[in-house]
Amino acid sequence: MVEVHFYGKLRKYSGQPRMDRESVVRTEVQPGETLGKLLERLGVPLDEVFQVFLNGKLLMTGNSMAPWLCYECAEGEGWDTPLKDGDRLGLFGRDMPMLVV
Repeated sequence: MVEVHFYGKLRKYSGQPRMDRESVVRTEVQPGETLGKLLERLGVPLDEVFQVFLNGKLLMTGNSMAPWLCYECAEGEGWDTPLKDGDRLGLFGRDMPMLVV
């Protein structure tokens, strides 16, 4: 099972857009599933995702300053990063670009 935590405007894809509730989707990982394929399956347009954290480490960001801020980065291949049982994703929308600063 993978946990996908949605933040900002991406909360609407969790089915729980209320700010006072947890916006998490728990789903089984399909064989060979990648980050991009999972988001496609969940109906999340990739162009709406600004930052992705994988297991608490920054995997992808639209913020060019992140590498200079000494963030611990996850190893991966962007949207083609393979997922495994137990992974936890944090997805932040374009309305939250300063979160990484």
